[in-house]
Amino acid sequence: MGIVRSKYYGIIRGVTVGISFFLQIALMIFLGMYLLRYSVMIYFILEIVSVITVFALVNNAESYKMSWIIIILVLPVSGLFLYFMWGRKRVNSRYFRRLRAYDNQMVQSLKQDDRIVQDLEKQHPNKVQISRYLRKEGFPIYNNTKAVYYEAGEDVIAAMLEDIKKAEKFIFMEYFIVSDGKVWSDILEVLTQKVEEGVEVKLLFDDFGTLRINTHAFLRDMRSRGIEMSIFNPIHHDIARLSFNFRNHKKITVIDGNIAYTGGFNLADEYANYIVRFGHWKDSGIRLYGDGVYSFTCFFLDMWRIANEDVQIKDVDYKPSIHVNENGYVQPFMGGPHRNPHNPTEGAYTRMINKARDYIYITTPYLVLDQNMRGDLISAAESGVDVRIIVPKIYDKWYVYMVNVSNYGKLMEAGVHIYEYQPGFIHAKNVIADDECAICGTINTDYRSFYMHYECGVFLSEMDAIKDMKADFLRTLDQCEEMNLLSWSRRPIGNKVMQAALKVLSPLL
Repeated sequence: MGIVRSKYYGIIRGVTVGISFFLQIALMIFLGMYLLRYSVMIYFILEIVSVITVFALVNNAESYKMSWIIIILVLPVSGLFLYFMWGRKRVNSRYFRRLRAYDNQMVQSLKQDDRIVQDLEKQHPNKVQISRYLRKEGFPIYNNTKAVYYEAGEDVIAAMLEDIKKAEKFIFMEYFIVSDGKVWSDILEVLTQKVEEGVEVKLLFDDFGTLRINTHAFLRDMRSRGIEMSIFNPIHHDIARLSFNFRNHKKITVIDGNIAYTGGFNLADEYANYIVRFGHWKDSGIRLYGDGVYSFTCFFLDMWRIANEDVQIKDVDYKPSIHVNENGYVQPFMGGPHRNPHNPTEGAYTRMINKARDYIYITTPYLVLDQNMRGDLISAAESGVDVRIIVPKIYDKWYVYMVNVSNYGKLMEAGVHIYEYQPGFIHAKNVIADDECAICGTINTDYRSFYMHYECGVFLSEMDAIKDMKADFLRTLDQCEEMNLLSWSRRPIGNKVMQAALKVLSPLL
């Protein structure tokens, strides 16, 4: 009886396996027919799942290359064409080779006094590596230069206008944005008067930043006043190349070779709060007087040559003509895409962060961080450094603000304190560390400033202006709200999804 049961049991098992096998075949045939019928919809669903998966995989590794990988994955045909048009960096292009040649000429004009270096290393051993790095990149450090910090755009523009009125030899101005309004009309009136007095006036404006006024009529008006004016990188020349994105974001005014201004401000009314665009506009700037001005003179002439196709200029005609007895050190520097992948603008910031022992205070409108910069900030905070960052509450670009917010979480988890400026838009670009050194300039903490824009700044050491910058930062904190990790984690799910997507694509924004 047991043998019979085993026989039937074997048959049942065989039939069950056979049925299962034929059911699997039928299911595969049915799925094949179903997939063929609904292939477009299924492909679309799989694409969405794939994109979400890729975003999750690379959410902590944002980079320029990763952004293009995602674009090509999502848009395999048009994304590939976009990459070949705008995505390749062309570091060895004829354009970049010409820029590097001009940089080499400029460096030859910038001589380092070794005695200043020796004095700095004795007085300022804790941050001397930052200065060494910038010297290696071709930027000398100076003493005998007075630095005055301005905590508002209206203050620095007013001071600059008064200095322009006193110019006797030349005025150089290089800016990203120029717009019609009180700021520009006041400056233009004085520049016209200076030309009539025999003062040489050169203006260099970025084409993209001055689209609203860069017309033939505007150029003719400047020439009729005797003002030399050039446009940097006209957008219609390189619309099909990545160089379309390489904008001159610098803000420089040089007067008689003795006075220089730089900072976050442009020549437009919002920067002086004559008009209201995004609440109160908080900007900053710095004025140099003395030997250190010569670097900014050379920076301007470097870009002037590029914009004017090899025009010859004798730098010796523009050297400082005054001597200032002043303690402390200043080290102007600049950067641009032709210096990638080792751009001094990012290099100076990362070294400031990594060398901080007690605190690092950063003011920036854009907290669009790549993995390396975020890692440096996290490492500093986890090492016990007091890391504080002020960003705007009222934004100028909603998508950039979304990326700002997306970066809050991991920073706050590591102990970084993030504050949003409540009255309006904070446009100042400052870094201060340990009461010992600071950077004031045009550099945002974003990919464009570090890799795609031409930027400038000044590294300060052992100067009273550093105390003024710190005091301004602490006063500004009183007008800020500190972000909370718990509240950040409970933000709406729609915001989280949008921020995660924009964060991955942030190098392209």
